[in-house]
Amino acid sequence: MSGSDAETLFERIVGGEIPADVVYQDETTFAFRDVRPQARVHVLVVPRKRYRNVAELAAADPQLLADVVASARKVAELEGIVESGYRVVFNTDGDAGQTVFHVHAHVLGGEPLGLFGAPDED
Repeated sequence: MSGSDAETLFERIVGGEIPADVVYQDETTFAFRDVRPQARVHVLVVPRKRYRNVAELAAADPQLLADVVASARKVAELEGIVESGYRVVFNTDGDAGQTVFHVHAHVLGGEPLGLFGAPDED
């Protein structure tokens, strides 16, 4: 694990110190609703073990990364968005918008999602 040894917001949520609307959990992952949803369905899936970002997780523990992706699929099933489609997003570091440095997958769906990236300039 890189970065500060200070406990992250997500570790405090997983530990039950901060309440969250839990959607799914298993031995290796924990999924809860985003407090600032960007779509009708917006759930965060975090590994219980902290890694700074998806690149660090992939290098250190590919199986845990696979668990996070499998849990994202499970969340999509539970939320009823598998058939209509959903997006799984990992933001890696500041320019991508990562604000909590504990890797997490955003599961978004439940409505048509537009393109993403830098906004169009008119």
